[in-house]
Amino acid sequence: MSDAILVGVDLTKTFDNLTVVKGASIAVGEGEFVSLVGKSGSGKTTLLSLLSGLERPTYGQVTLGGKTISDASEDELALFRRENVGFIFQSFNLIPTLSAWENAALPLFPIRMTEAERRRRASELLDRMELGDRMEHLPSALSGGEKQRVAIARALINHPKIVFADEPTGNLDTATGGAIMEILNRLHREEGMTLLMVTHDPGLAGTADRIVRMQDGEVLS
Repeated sequence: MSDAILVGVDLTKTFDNLTVVKGASIAVGEGEFVSLVGKSGSGKTTLLSLLSGLERPTYGQVTLGGKTISDASEDELALFRRENVGFIFQSFNLIPTLSAWENAALPLFPIRMTEAERRRRASELLDRMELGDRMEHLPSALSGGEKQRVAIARALINHPKIVFADEPTGNLDTATGGAIMEILNRLHREEGMTLLMVTHDPGLAGTADRIVRMQDGEVLS
C-alpha cells in the first residue's frame, strides 16, 4: 500500500513466555477506516497497542507517518503520540475532577498555550459533538454516550494523523453505541479521518472500509 500512513511488519509480542501476537503484518492507508476483529484473546488489542506505540514489539517494526516508532525512546514515543495519535478507549479514561472541556483539552496542557486558547479549541470540538451545553460538567454528571463524545473530542484535539479506537462502544447500550459509531463514520467520511478500530461486533466492523481478522495472535485476512 503505497499511501500507507501506518505499517506494521512481522510484529510479535511475548509476555512471560506467552506469545500473544505472532508475526502480524498490517498496513492502513491515509484516510482509511479499518476494523480489526477477532474473538476475545485473539491478540487484537495487543496488536493495536503495538501499532500505536503504547507497547513495544518483542520483534518487528512499526512505521507511523513515515517515522519508525518501534525503536524510539520512551520520551520520543510520548511526544510522538501526543502530536500524531488520538486514542478512544472503551472505558472513556476521563479524569473525574476535570470538567468536560478540561478533559477534552488534556493533550494540550503540555503545550505552551493560553487557557483561553485551550478552552476555545475544546469548545469547538465539544460543540461538534453536541456537548456545547455540557462543557463545565464533571464526568459524573455525564451519560455514557456523553463521556465517549468527550473522549472523541480529546482524541481529535491535536489533529492526529490517525485515531486508534479500542471497543469504543463496548460500555454503551445499542442505541448510544450506534450514535457514537455514526459520529466516527461521519468524521471519516467528511473529514478523511484515518481510523483503526478494534471490535468484536460484526455489525460495527461492517461499517469500515476494510476488515482485518485475527485469530490466535495471527492476522488471517
